[in-house]
Amino acid sequence: MTHIRPLDRSFFARDPRRVARELLGKVLVRHEKDRHTRELRLTARVVEVEAYLGETDPAAHAAAGLTARNAVLFGPPGHAYVYFIYGNYYCLNVSCEAEGKGGGVLFRALEPLSGVEQMARARGITLRSPEDLLRLTSGPGRLSEAFSITRARDNGRDLTSSKDSLWIGEDGYRARGIRVTPRIGISKATEKPLRYILGRSPFVSGPKRLRMLDKRV
Repeated sequence: MTHIRPLDRSFFARDPRRVARELLGKVLVRHEKDRHTRELRLTARVVEVEAYLGETDPAAHAAAGLTARNAVLFGPPGHAYVYFIYGNYYCLNVSCEAEGKGGGVLFRALEPLSGVEQMARARGITLRSPEDLLRLTSGPGRLSEAFSITRARDNGRDLTSSKDSLWIGEDGYRARGIRVTPRIGISKATEKPLRYILGRSPFVSGPKRLRMLDKRV
């Protein structure tokens, strides 16, 4: 099995745009036990993220300033900020910038690497075709469900610690052909090019036309 090294906190203590771009190709890891207390390890490569720029960004949760709900974003960098949306699914973010600034990056899509059957069970789907695999972790709600991410369980987790059950690491993979488009699924600051995708990855979420109307960065 490829060795995965956790990212340092300093990686996240930067502008969310830099963090977002450099998160592409990194690996999200979940350690947990099944009902028979067997150790399970889920891993997936980050192929799509969006940057949110703190209080100056109308689309960011931090735009309203520090609240009880978004406190993690204003805390130390490298921590999970999880929120529930549309009364239906959870979204995973990681806090960025120095403490007090409120920047963050939203995880939008992953490419499954290991623990695929466990992810499918968590999502309640059967993998019958390549298309089923493509939709397993394509989208913020889908990836959170596949990794059993909830606000109660994961909000505030230290994503820089491999001793935790949810963290982010690198395995030597080099991201190539990174592209950027406007963010999707929002109603404010829709023109800002802050959605970063890994090449032409088939696991990227969103309308196909937005995948094509991008530019290389």
